[in-house]
Amino acid sequence: MMRKASGWAAFLLIGVLVICAGARAQESSAGQRPAQGNQPAANPGQQGTRRGPAPPVQGPPHDPHDLTGIWNARRGYGGDTYTGGTPEFTSWGEEQFKKAKSSNGGQYTLQETNDPVITKCYPPGVPRIYLQPFPLQIVQTPKEAIILYEYDHTVRHIFTDGRKHPEDLTPTYMGDSIGRWDGDTFVVDTVGFNNKSWLDRAGRPHSDQLHVIERFQRMNQNDLEIDVTMEDSKALAKPWNVHMGFQLRPDWTIQEQVCADNGDFVSFEK
Repeated sequence: MMRKASGWAAFLLIGVLVICAGARAQESSAGQRPAQGNQPAANPGQQGTRRGPAPPVQGPPHDPHDLTGIWNARRGYGGDTYTGGTPEFTSWGEEQFKKAKSSNGGQYTLQETNDPVITKCYPPGVPRIYLQPFPLQIVQTPKEAIILYEYDHTVRHIFTDGRKHPEDLTPTYMGDSIGRWDGDTFVVDTVGFNNKSWLDRAGRPHSDQLHVIERFQRMNQNDLEIDVTMEDSKALAKPWNVHMGFQLRPDWTIQEQVCADNGDFVSFEK
């Protein structure tokens, strides 16, 4: 089924504008995928009021151990940060947060921002990548679960063959992920991050001590819920717990979206 492409230029234009919720439009009656992104706030220079998240999607029963499919965040899950409370920083974390110049909340322009995703095409990292307004696809094999994010064709491997995290991890943007089943919940433990990304699109920082725990639950055929815990003794005074809700999009396909093809997009505003 045809759907509208998620144009990179549109994505960047939205980044310049002040945003309210990361509202994703519902699928049109024609079945087309709507343009995604955050909507501008009514009062420039200030973050708009975030809409409440859409409720869980109803659907027929489904094997909770089957996470496969193309998923898109429901309305209200996205924007510059997560729904719910904000984190408590250490003094180091607070200092780093003050240095962040995010264009996603409207405080800074694309010329002024120091967002590494926008200025350097760096991968968003985990869990920020869930805030990028693009769908993801989950593929499961006997030895791993693979998440194919449409954003910049990012691929993530979550190993389920019983291995442990290597002792000599090389820090990366997406970290080293291992998964296991706890009843009907798929628990993913990720460590080994570098410190070149942000926790969200608002500039909340992390260090290379970041530890992320994700809990995936497929509630029914159409509804996927993810609880995320972020721990970082250097940046966070206590764990930061957030939630994301996703809806199955069985008629969608993952499209090509490449940051490097738009390396000169900072001049888009001119």
